[in-house]
Amino acid sequence: MSHALARRGRPHPGALPSRTEAVLEAIKHAILTGELTPGQALVEADLAEQLGVSKTPVREALKTLAGSGLVVMSPYKGAAVREVDQTHARSVYDMRLLLEPVAAARSATHVRTWDDAQAALDQADQAADAAERSLANRAFHRCLYSGCANPLLVKTLDDLRDQTALLSSAAWARQPSWEQEAREHREILRAAEAGDAELVTALMRSHISSFVARNFPEN
Repeated sequence: MSHALARRGRPHPGALPSRTEAVLEAIKHAILTGELTPGQALVEADLAEQLGVSKTPVREALKTLAGSGLVVMSPYKGAAVREVDQTHARSVYDMRLLLEPVAAARSATHVRTWDDAQAALDQADQAADAAERSLANRAFHRCLYSGCANPLLVKTLDDLRDQTALLSSAAWARQPSWEQEAREHREILRAAEAGDAELVTALMRSHISSFVARNFPEN
């Protein structure tokens, strides 16, 4: 594990709300940039030493990351970075394809300002690495669906966000396509700003489907 993870994880006064949050963000960033690779064991003692903390915040961070799908926990092998396999990827995107176009279309009829969505697009354009770009894209998608006026639908899509970030980062490492996806995002945002729910639905479905077809095709 590199010194970059250690520097990122050391808490600074006022920088983050808690030591556990600092550790969680450091590990998440390392996973999404590929510094911690799919299948790699996550040993509490090693991470604690690298991050300059006790094992307790590391343990709590790993539990949180397991809940969001970035880490898998085994009673015999311990924690490891989730491996990116095609079956799991298609399951995640199938759920999004079923739910997100509907949520985004409903948001288009309720939301009156899309400034946060535009800010997320700007952040993605200026991202320094794949992790930042993936998290900015994740924020954009949340802006599109979070105004759907259905808290259960929002929570379901929220629960998929970290796994989506991992899958997109892995896909971009093989085949960079974020410029095309950024263009698609801008089209979706224009439709949302116009309140065109039908067009938002069609564009979102096409956006998700084309990403899957490029990166996780059926054999």
